[in-house]
Amino acid sequence: MTDRREFRDLAAPETAREAIERLDLDPGTETVDLAEARGRVLAERVDAQLDVPGFDRASMDGYAVRARDTFGADEADPAELDLVGEVHAGTEPDVTVDPGTCVEISTGAVTPPGADAVVMVERTDLTDAGDVAVRTAVAPGDNVMIAGADVAAGARALGPGTRLTPREIGLLSALGVDSVPVRGKPVVGIVSTGDELVRPGSPLDSDAGEIYDVNSYTIAAGVEEAGGEARLYPHVGDDYDEMERVLLEAAEECDFVLSSGSTSASAVDVIYRVVESRGELLLHGVAVKPGKPMLIGRLDGGEGPGESAYVGLPGYPVSALTIFRTFVAPKLRQAAGLPEPETATVRGEMAVRERYSEGRLRLMPAGLVEDGAGNTLVYPVDKGSGATTSLVEADGVVEVPPDTEYLAEGETVAVRLFSPDVRPPALLGVGEDDPALSRLLDRVDAPRYLPVGSREGLRRLRDGLPDVAVVAGPSSREVETVDLGGWTREWGLVVPGGNPADVSGLADLVDRDLRFVNRGRDSGLRASLDAALADVAEDRDADRRDLTDAIDGYDLTVKAHESPARKVAAGDADAGLGLRATAAKLGLGFVPLGEEAVSVRANPDRVEKRGVADLRDALDGLASIVDSLAGYDAERPGTAR
Repeated sequence: MTDRREFRDLAAPETAREAIERLDLDPGTETVDLAEARGRVLAERVDAQLDVPGFDRASMDGYAVRARDTFGADEADPAELDLVGEVHAGTEPDVTVDPGTCVEISTGAVTPPGADAVVMVERTDLTDAGDVAVRTAVAPGDNVMIAGADVAAGARALGPGTRLTPREIGLLSALGVDSVPVRGKPVVGIVSTGDELVRPGSPLDSDAGEIYDVNSYTIAAGVEEAGGEARLYPHVGDDYDEMERVLLEAAEECDFVLSSGSTSASAVDVIYRVVESRGELLLHGVAVKPGKPMLIGRLDGGEGPGESAYVGLPGYPVSALTIFRTFVAPKLRQAAGLPEPETATVRGEMAVRERYSEGRLRLMPAGLVEDGAGNTLVYPVDKGSGATTSLVEADGVVEVPPDTEYLAEGETVAVRLFSPDVRPPALLGVGEDDPALSRLLDRVDAPRYLPVGSREGLRRLRDGLPDVAVVAGPSSREVETVDLGGWTREWGLVVPGGNPADVSGLADLVDRDLRFVNRGRDSGLRASLDAALADVAEDRDADRRDLTDAIDGYDLTVKAHESPARKVAAGDADAGLGLRATAAKLGLGFVPLGEEAVSVRANPDRVEKRGVADLRDALDGLASIVDSLAGYDAERPGTAR
C-alpha cells in the first residue's frame, strides 16, 4: 500500500493569479484537428447511448465496504475490517468484498463486487495488525457514484437548436462523440492523465472502469475561445516515466502545457513529482472550490523553444473548466493580443437557500430562470465536480467568499456568465424522467429540464423555482398547480428476453432468490412500486418493510428510467423496475404491474410565460408522440392533483 500525501498550506486565489502572470508565454500558430464544433448548432436531439459512468465508481479515496458491516461504528467503538486488497482507477477489480472485509479504493475506481459503499480514508485508521478501523457508519450508496448517476443511457442530453460551447462539447465527449479542430495563437499542449481514459470514438470497456476523455476536448475548446491554438497529446496513465516523456515532449513543442488530472495528493497521482524534477513547481494547491489540487510551474522543453509555462488542472471536468476560465484563459487572451471579453454579469435573487462555510473561495455553478414578472432567479447547479452534465445545466458562476456561511433565499447575487450571449431558458422544468417527455421537449424552443424525480420536482415547484414539474405515480404532497395535461404509461418488471426465470409478479421478488434493480425514492415508478408492495403486504397481513428487506437489491437504486433495464440486459439482474416502452426498445421481456398517470403541472405564477405556453401547445400534439411508445396512452383516466 502506498502512503498518501495530504495538502498542507493552500495558496490564496490572488497568489495563484500572480504566479500565472509571472509565467513567460510566447505566442505561436499551429493547427490541430479538434473542436470545430464550437459555435455550431445541433440539428436534432442527442440522447445518451451509454451510462456515465458506466460502472459503480468510488467518489473519494477510502475503503470499499459492505455498509451493514459499519452499522453502529463510531469514534468510540470502531468496526474493524480485514483489508483484503486494493483497486485503483482504470483497473478491473480482482477482489471481492465479503462480510467483515474491505478493499482500499481510489477516487474514480470501480467498486468491487460485494461492496455497496465507500468509507472516506479520513474516517479510518490502520491497526497494528493491518486491519482497518472504521470510525463511522455508512449507508448503502454512500460515497459511490452509481452507474448512470451522471448521465443515464436513454436520457435527453442536448436538444435541437443548441449552440455548442465548451460546456456542451464536454458533455458530448463524455458520451463518446467525436470533436474537431481549434484555432488560436499561443501553442498550448493539452495532456489528460489517467489509466481509465479512452478517446471518444474508440471502444469503451466499462467493466474495467474506462471512461471517455472529457477534459482534452473541453479544455481545447476553451483554449480556442481564449485565442489559443491547442495541440492535443495522447493521454497518459499513472506511469511516471510515460508521464514524464509526454509532458516534456509537449514542453519542447509548445509555449504552454496544460494537463488535467493527477494533480491531487493521492497515492497514484505523480504529476507534481515530474514537475519538481524536470522543471520548477511554483504552487501546489489553491484555496478555491472546485479546483483545490491545482499546479503552477515551468517545464524544461530541452531542444525546443526553451522553458514552457505549465498549469495542472484538476481531473473532474467541472473543476478543470472552472479553474481554466478563472486563472488560465486571461493569460492566453493576453498572450494572443485579444481584449478581455465583454463583461457578462447579471444580478438576480437566490431562489433557494444555499449553505457553504468551507473556508475556501467557492466558484458555484449557477442556473438562471425568470419568474412570471420577468425577474431573474438564481439557483445552484452542483451535482459534484465529477458530473459532466453540470457543464450544460449551469449558465455561469457565483463567487462565494471564503467566510460566507450561507446564501439566503432572496439574497441578491452576481452571476458571471459563461459567455455574454447566455440567456435564461425559455422553460425550466423539473421532475420525472420519461421518454414521451423527451420527445415533447423537442417541440419547445430553448427548454431546460432537470430529471430530479416526481417527489423532488413537486418540492421544487412548491418552493417556486421551476416553471413546470412533471409528476408520475401516486403522491401525497399537496401543491397548488395548474394541470397542463398528461398521459399514462404501463409500468412493471423488465426481465431478460423470454423471461427465463419465469417472473410473474412482485411475489417472486419477495419469495425467490432474484436480483432486482430499483429506482430512486423520488421517482414516480418507485412510488407506484411501493404502493403495490403495500398492497401485497396487506394481503399477507405483513409489514411492508419485511417484504422490501426480502428483495435483493431493493435499497441500491439507479438514476433513470432505462437504467434498471440496461442492468438486466447486461446480465447484472434478473428483473428491474421499468416501463413497457423501455423493454420494447431494448428487446427485453416485460411483466406488467399497472398503469400510472403522468401529469405536467405548471407554477400558477408562470402560466403566461412564453415557454409554458409553448409547452401547452406541444401537449395538443401528444397523441402523435405516444403512438410510437409501447404501453403509452394520451388519454388519462382522471386529472392528477
